[in-house]
Amino acid sequence: MKIVVAPDSFKGSLSAQQVAAIVRGGLAARIPACEIVEIPLADGGEGSLEAILAVLGGRIEQASVLSPDKRQITAQFGVTAGGKAVLEAAQSCGITRQIGLHPMDSNTYGFGQLILQALDRGLRDFILCLGGTATTDGGCGMAAALGAEFSDSENKGFVPNGATLGDIARVNMSGVDARVRQSSFMVFCDVDNPLYGPTGAAFVYGPQKGADAEQVRTLDDGLRHLGGVMLRASGIDCAHVPGSGAGGGLGFGCATMLGARLVRGIDAVLDLYDFRHRIADADLVVTGEGKLDAQSFSGKVLSGVLRAAEAGAVPVVSICGTCTCEKHVLREHGLTVFEASEGSTVEESLQYPERHLREATSRVADSLRKRSAACRKGAI
Repeated sequence: MKIVVAPDSFKGSLSAQQVAAIVRGGLAARIPACEIVEIPLADGGEGSLEAILAVLGGRIEQASVLSPDKRQITAQFGVTAGGKAVLEAAQSCGITRQIGLHPMDSNTYGFGQLILQALDRGLRDFILCLGGTATTDGGCGMAAALGAEFSDSENKGFVPNGATLGDIARVNMSGVDARVRQSSFMVFCDVDNPLYGPTGAAFVYGPQKGADAEQVRTLDDGLRHLGGVMLRASGIDCAHVPGSGAGGGLGFGCATMLGARLVRGIDAVLDLYDFRHRIADADLVVTGEGKLDAQSFSGKVLSGVLRAAEAGAVPVVSICGTCTCEKHVLREHGLTVFEASEGSTVEESLQYPERHLREATSRVADSLRKRSAACRKGAI
């Protein structure tokens, strides 16, 4: 039997590399004759920097930037062996880079600073990974850090955040650093949501960033307003392009303000790993993530793994921290799920993630051994 272990990170507790190592160890201990291949994945969100450098090679560099709650922090970015800059928005304006939740006040200014420091070091070819942000500012903070000017109806300049997007009357892009126009930007989006509307950045992701119902409506109105302002300023209409809602609208900001090309992050990462070829002779793919929910099927690691596995008729098992999907949804996707939090609370599983992941892996192995025994019995 050949098993490919291809998880995402368990956000806030374990990296994809740690998850893959634990799952591999658990399967190998119980099914010693099995060939196990580790392919830790990312989709443009947290962990993408590590996943991309694992394939392309390169180095990690440090930069000092502002966090979403405006503290000075150290962020990492990558430089591949071929000279590409790999920037993760989660490193600078990620939800884990702030103290508490600040859905209305946070912005992406630190991400713009990260781009500037990469430009200062001579880099002009960028991969931008947008998932895991604390922000819903449509990329305005990033643009302001790069030299864009935003002003209100009284012609007063300001750096927009989620609460003040609706105050933008004019955008002046003439002051943007000239090196931006000399650079190319490819954006790895971890979701395919549009900028605004019922399936947009605010309504779908605002609550997990701390926004209540009224704040979500304010954020959505602000993103809708920003879409109109940028259309008049740039002539670019991409508010409904899949991925424009990634990173709280940062995908939209990158497309309109940097001239970036948006791609589905998980597909780009799977292509880097030659994933479809590597699972072609596999008997099973084991993937995983911290929380499996409806969003997992919209541009996340699970969605890409399922598409690749379906093409090769390879069954998929997911080990997750917790699953909120209805059983009929899992059946529709042909997905078998094992929860690490089974038999305990989610809080306890987060406190001891390695132990609970090992226990879930043991249940996967036991299931495979029973299935294998049943097959042998049937053959006899």
